[in-house]
Amino acid sequence: MSEIDSRLANRILLGLVIGAVAGVVVLIIGAFAPLALQFARDLATALLDPVGQVFLRMLFFVVIPLIFASLVVGVVQLGRLGDLGPLAGKTFSLFALNMIIGVALGLLMMNLLEPGARLDTETQARLVAEYGSAAQGYVETRSEQPSMSLGLLVEMFMPRNLFGAFVGNERNSLGEVLPLILFALLVGAAGTQLEPERRDRLRGAMETVSQLMTHIVHFALRLAPYAVAALIFSVVVKVGFDILIALGVFVLGCLGVMALHLFGTFSVWLKVGTKRSPREFFRLITPVLVTAFTTSSSNATLPASIATARESLGVRPSVAGFVLPLGATMNMSGTALYEGCVVLFVAQVFGVDLTFAQQLTLLMLAVLSAVAVAGIPGGSLPLIAGLLATFGVPPEGIGIVLGADRILDMARTVVNVGADLVTSVVIEDRTPPTEVRTPG
Repeated sequence: MSEIDSRLANRILLGLVIGAVAGVVVLIIGAFAPLALQFARDLATALLDPVGQVFLRMLFFVVIPLIFASLVVGVVQLGRLGDLGPLAGKTFSLFALNMIIGVALGLLMMNLLEPGARLDTETQARLVAEYGSAAQGYVETRSEQPSMSLGLLVEMFMPRNLFGAFVGNERNSLGEVLPLILFALLVGAAGTQLEPERRDRLRGAMETVSQLMTHIVHFALRLAPYAVAALIFSVVVKVGFDILIALGVFVLGCLGVMALHLFGTFSVWLKVGTKRSPREFFRLITPVLVTAFTTSSSNATLPASIATARESLGVRPSVAGFVLPLGATMNMSGTALYEGCVVLFVAQVFGVDLTFAQQLTLLMLAVLSAVAVAGIPGGSLPLIAGLLATFGVPPEGIGIVLGADRILDMARTVVNVGADLVTSVVIEDRTPPTEVRTPG
């Protein structure tokens, strides 16, 4: 993260603090002067909410093109699928397992802790009324929805009208993300079969789209400090202290489960896959993890990761040179964990109960969207909004957690980088020299 990005992130965090403190002050004053509280609520509705909506709608603009372009690039950059060697197969398998386990731990934590469910029914009703009818309509129609079946899965992922699914409807203004993801993966897979020149042109075009959407996200992020202050102040004066308590529990829960995944799951990988000492491993990579925490960027940490893997961990240059750069792009274990937690938290806040089958779908989508968001500053925000819409939760609910994203961004980057280094040593210890070749 550049110095400018770091200052922006700090300003967003400051916006959260200012909005929350101002909201609490108004609530205290409102306990003695109800008219003042009502005035603050009217002001929030008339002025502050539109400011926040400008920021959120800019993020919503890029959901469909960003998901599509990023996933296509992620698949096309692999080259021809038939040329991937044993090294690549092992690497992708470990990447997938890291992210699946991370999301599963996050969802388990959210189901046990239920930070969003700490709001009472009346408060949830006010939130639904405030952020629109999407959640209410979803809750009311749940009993009418058919049970999960193979036919329903086909309909969810492969609707008859593909582009009609992207357009959206009254309940889901962002459109359906499931068929979009499947279509992007199919286009990417088909792109790997093109001749090299055409494949490069396809990749270049999709990277251009992704970069354009990234710049729009940057435009939105310039408004973020003011939008976060406005959104948090508005929700506090309208909902009360409960939302701050729920947010605090959510942040602590996320940090706890990220630490569990980093030091727990990866220690098991080290014991089972390498026979290395987890304590010694984490001691050697501590400087890299500190770099990841302070920069909030896997790409910025990549040179330190490669140097540590080769010089301190004894990973062959050919393995480190393949696994770590690819991991900085695709192995987003902490990001996937975070996305699943955010969706489930906001669903709980709005009283939307996701079934076990839906949470399994969320697990898969969090993994895929985390791959799509790799290397895109702020790119997780529109993708999370798309996931929220997929499960009938008002995408505007992302504004509740936005201000706390700074510390969680730093923490999930540490998990991302730690997952890359663990994967590199597992591949090193489990791959004979004859299998070490990059895909051609």
